[in-house]
Formats: sequence, structure tokens, C-alpha cells
Amino acid sequence: MSSQPISSSTSATSSNQYASGSSLSSLGGGGLQITGLASGLNTNAIVQALMAAQQQQVTNLQNQQTGITTLNKQLTSIQTALQTVADDAKALGSPTLFANTQTISSTNSTLVGATATGSNGAVVGSYSLSVTALASASQRTFSFASQASANTVTIDGHDTNVAAGASAQDFVNAINNDKNASVWATVLGTDPNNPSNQLVVLSERQTGAPSSSGYVVVQPSNPALTDTGNDVAGTNAQYSINNGPPQQSTSNTIGGAAVTSASGDTPGATQTVPGVTISLNGLTGSTPVTVTVGSPAPNQQNIQTAVQKFITDYNSAITQIQTQLTQPPSSSDPTQGTLYGDTDLQQLLGSMRQMMASTISSLPDSMNSMLDAGVSTGASTGTGAISQSALAGNLTLDTDALTSALTTNGSAVKAMFTSWSIKFTSLVDTEAGPGGTISVRLQNDTSQSSWLNTQIQNLTEANQIKQNQLVQEFAAMEAALSQNQSTSNWLTSQLNSLPTI
Repeated sequence: MSSQPISSSTSATSSNQYASGSSLSSLGGGGLQITGLASGLNTNAIVQALMAAQQQQVTNLQNQQTGITTLNKQLTSIQTALQTVADDAKALGSPTLFANTQTISSTNSTLVGATATGSNGAVVGSYSLSVTALASASQRTFSFASQASANTVTIDGHDTNVAAGASAQDFVNAINNDKNASVWATVLGTDPNNPSNQLVVLSERQTGAPSSSGYVVVQPSNPALTDTGNDVAGTNAQYSINNGPPQQSTSNTIGGAAVTSASGDTPGATQTVPGVTISLNGLTGSTPVTVTVGSPAPNQQNIQTAVQKFITDYNSAITQIQTQLTQPPSSSDPTQGTLYGDTDLQQLLGSMRQMMASTISSLPDSMNSMLDAGVSTGASTGTGAISQSALAGNLTLDTDALTSALTTNGSAVKAMFTSWSIKFTSLVDTEAGPGGTISVRLQNDTSQSSWLNTQIQNLTEANQIKQNQLVQEFAAMEAALSQNQSTSNWLTSQLNSLPTI
């Protein structure tokens, strides 16, 4: 019995089909499945080894792109921090920071409050207030009976419509939701004298003693409301200022309060306090409350807050820059050390530190730098331990020095802040502002990253083509070897079948 040789075309086709769906895992496909049945070679390992160098090129480009992406992220974060510092510096040079304001205080704001009425200022001085009565609203209690038909209740000349079958709560809601009503309404509960009715209290929205025409007038009489006789008349607030004669007000909020003349030139004469609104919140008893209106001056607390905000944001920004500058690169991690020793940032850091200690030649020696306003790195040496924060360039604020400078010569502090702000802001904006050095770097890096992305795609496609070619070549080799082996086996079998001589 003879054996037929294996068709070479059949063998090659089978090998190509088997290998055509395989690819290197490093190129994104499944593992290579060339088995080397005919040759006995590990063709999968051979192809992987041949493609390793090409794939390393892709990896190198990917690492480079990852490094640029990380660098841009860090630069963007630094840029944002620097822009915040620049905004803080601008605020220190803003005229509004040193605008004159008046402090108005009360020794007991729980009983007597005082605020500025407008923006035109108030009369400077101290005023003693005694409050013996607070203003209250007139109120009247009614027994409410639900009506079978729709009804209109007229209170102080204003109509409130009541639907058929409305409850006491419905009636109260209708009044309280009406912005034009003159009273507020409250349901107290069941009328003890008529359990089928509800007690409703109507109180005037305006406080003060009632006028001669009365108060909470329900006219004409309405079947839904019956006056219970539990009526309370409103009262005026009663107070005196600077031990003057008693004053009255229909409201507990007094604008331009009457003040007895302190000099007493004219007995009983009064004067107003423009720009002050006084709130009567409680009875003062035997201890008057003193309201003090300060002289117009810049608000030192606001200035100190602005300076401290600048210092906090400045320290945060330079710490972030220093962290990036001192982080060494890593051969295994492309995201590490992307800004290590960055010359541009090092120069900026040095310039910022120099600006904080530099003097402004056009200003007097007594106030020509931020040091004179209490802003410095503090003492890095002395009797105590060295301050690492100071050595790093972090700023600190001597609040006593700033307060003293503002108190003794606030205009000089303003002039120094204004000049320094312009110089410092210009320095930082050149680096971090729109169109600045960092913006240009970010644009260039973005272009570089885009170019790398194109290179990675092109090289990956070329590697895939190369790998497919290698797979096909090894498949063809296996097919050829398989054909040769089959032919050899057939010839051997034919020879073995010949008769022995």
C-alpha cells in the first residue's frame, strides 16, 4: 500500500490560516501561535525577539509623551498658583483696600445695635443709649367661624377673599401670603367659649401706638369673625440718648436718631446723628449701651487679611515650585522629575525672592520695601534653631509691625504697596500670565505631544505590518518543510515495498 505525498499548497494554506490571526501581544493582539510542527523551532519566540527592538522604539516614544503630559500638568498647576499670587499682589495695590471706612460699634449689640445708614459717613463720637420700652404691634383676637359661602373680609380697608368652607388656617394663609395686607394672622386653637370655632389673632404689620382711628379695623362687621375683646394696643419704643429727654419711635429701628446736645447750649434742643441706624433690641435697664462711631480711616483688619492671603498663596506657590525642581528623574517612571532643575523656574524663584526684599528707590527710607511693613522670611538664625521655612524663602507677617506702620503713616504704606504691587505683578505675569513664558511652553509641549502621537501611530502600524510579514514567512517555511518531509516519507515507503533480492 502506497502513501500519497501531502500537497504543498494544502500545507502552506493551512499554515497561513493558522498563523494569520496571531500577533505579538506587545502590539495589541493575542499571543503568537506558530508551533513549528515541521521545523521544531519556537517560531513564536523568534518573531517576538525580532520585533522587540521595533516595539522598544514605540515604548520610548510613549514614555516621552507621558513625560510631556505630566510636565504640562505640573506647569499648569504652577501657572495657576502663580496667577493667584499675582492677583493677591494686585489687591494689595488696589486703591479700594485703603479706602476710608468708619467703624461703628456697640458695647452690647444684643440690646442696641448700630450700623452705617449709607455711604456718606456718620458723625464721629460716642453716644449713650438707654432703652425703657420697645415698640410693639397692636393685635386683636377673633373667633373664626367657617362660612358655607364665599366671603370677603375687609381689614384696615384691605379686602381678603375667603372661599366657601374655608378653615381658620385657610383664612390665616390667605392673609399672610398677601403682600398688600396690613396685618399678620395666627391660629391660636379652639375657642373655649365656642368649640366649633377657632381663635385667630390679627396683629398689625407696623409697630407703634395706634392712631386715633383705632387698629385692626374689620369693617363692616363680618359673620366669619367675632371680636373676643382680647385686644392689645401697640406701643412706641421709648429711649433716651446721652441722658437727654425721653424719645419715642413707632419702630425699633431708628435712623438719624434724635440726640440731646452734649453741650447743653440750648436746654432741650436736639440734633440728629446722620448716617447711623440704631436697632433697639432689648431694655438696657440701669446700664446704658454706648455706641461709638470711629473716625474715617482705612480698615486695618482688611489690609492685614489681604497681606496674609498674599503670604499664604506665595508660600504655597514657591513650595510647589521647589518640590518639582528638586524631584530627580526616574529611569523607570517617566512621570518623575520632569521639571528637575528647570532653569526657567529657578530664575523665576530667585527673582520673586529678590523682589520681596528689594527697596523702591523713589520712596522714603522709612517705608520703601515689604520688610518695612512686616513682611519677611523671618530670622533664619539666632538664639533658637534655624528656621527651615525661612531658609526655603517662605514669608511671614509681623502683625505688630504692620499695625504700627499703618497707624503712624498709613499713606506711606499705601504708596509702598502700590509701587511694589506693580513691579511684583509684572514679574509674575511675564511668567504665568496670558501669553507668558509658561503659556508658550505649554503650547510647544502640546504640539510636541501631538507629533509624538502621530509617530507612535505610524510606527505601531509599521510594526504590525512587519510582524505579519514575519508570521507569513515562518508559515511558508513550515509548509515547505512539511512538504519535503511528506515526500521523503513516501519515497521511503516505496523503497521499502520493493521485493528483496
